[in-house]
Amino acid sequence: MNIGLFTDTYYPQINGVATSVLMLKENLEKLGHTIYIFTTTDPEAPADERNVYRLPSIPFAGVRRLGLFYHPGIAREIRTLQLDLIHTHTEFSLGIFGRTIANELGIPTVHTMHTIYEHFTHYIAKIGTLDSAAKTLARKLSRHVCNTADTVIAPTEKVEEMLRVYGVRNRIAVIPTGIELGKFATARYGTDEVTALRAEYGLADTDKVLLYIGRVSQEKNIAEVLHGLKEYLPRHPNVKFLLVGDGPDRKNLQSLTQSLGIGSQVIFAGEKPWDQIGLYYQLGDVFVSASQSETQGLTFIEALAAGLPLIAKTDPCLDHVLSEGVNGFAFADQAGFLSALEVALSSDTLLQGMSTAAVRSTVPFSAETFARRAAALYEETLLQKNSYAFAFGKEEAHCLQPICEHQRTV
Repeated sequence: MNIGLFTDTYYPQINGVATSVLMLKENLEKLGHTIYIFTTTDPEAPADERNVYRLPSIPFAGVRRLGLFYHPGIAREIRTLQLDLIHTHTEFSLGIFGRTIANELGIPTVHTMHTIYEHFTHYIAKIGTLDSAAKTLARKLSRHVCNTADTVIAPTEKVEEMLRVYGVRNRIAVIPTGIELGKFATARYGTDEVTALRAEYGLADTDKVLLYIGRVSQEKNIAEVLHGLKEYLPRHPNVKFLLVGDGPDRKNLQSLTQSLGIGSQVIFAGEKPWDQIGLYYQLGDVFVSASQSETQGLTFIEALAAGLPLIAKTDPCLDHVLSEGVNGFAFADQAGFLSALEVALSSDTLLQGMSTAAVRSTVPFSAETFARRAAALYEETLLQKNSYAFAFGKEEAHCLQPICEHQRTV
């Protein structure tokens, strides 16, 4: 198949969507498909990209980019590629471009719902009444985009259920986003380079490290972790909390650590290049997060692949990911968080056992499995689209497709 992936964010940008699209492209190509990426320009993008088309864009919301909604030159080029299907990974500029092209070509679209936008409305609506209106608008946008796609991919049942509440009627397939598990495996990294990196951050051989990797922003709820650590860290001087990543809440959180009196045990490492992230996971003993804004939580799976047990706030996205007491612990409040820390770090033997279980639990989330499931869904969507086009003609096929089909897994 010839597939076009349309996304507002892509390598070398570092975030869950960019990583997901890159992994999907590489592994679909291994299966023999031809994949084209349509995304925004980026000053750091490599010059020798293959099958990547970039639309002019401008910086937006920090590290994000806002691209054109349509580009006539690239549209003409797309018409020569004989695309079979378009898979959109954004509701905005490149997503609009992708849906427009699909309509022009009469080919089906698959859309992945990567982001729960109502969890991010605080960035645009500072007043409570406006935030409520913004959340309503976010739900309507999500519903509209999903109901105009031929098939929707949700990375978890949590997202599927949310979309049904929004009023999405189209077929939804739950396909967990895959990752390159080997990138995070401990065996990939030498003892010397891990030791050198620990020394760079002042971590002693006897220190235990609570690790967070990801965006440092309000919706990640890092402040809740810090408030919990106010009680824990002073009683455990050999435990450090290392945060790898950057974002708009970093300065606020750095100030908070000082006011809580735990600044000497909390390390803000900042953002790191994507090709080094696997090494940074090797610094941790457990991975901690209080975020409830995740659609899937790719960093959870990456941490497990690196052998790090999870200590994460209870959330539906952890279903089928976290096995209580086996590869981690879920907590609902500060007492639960402190209890999980005490148990997880109480014994090196227990920690090693959970580490082994963590790695084993990631097998279903491999990038290869993800690509195979996506390819199977593409073929089913093409078959469905073509069958309706044959029966009713291209003009009527789209509006006559069933709107209540529902598939949980592929």
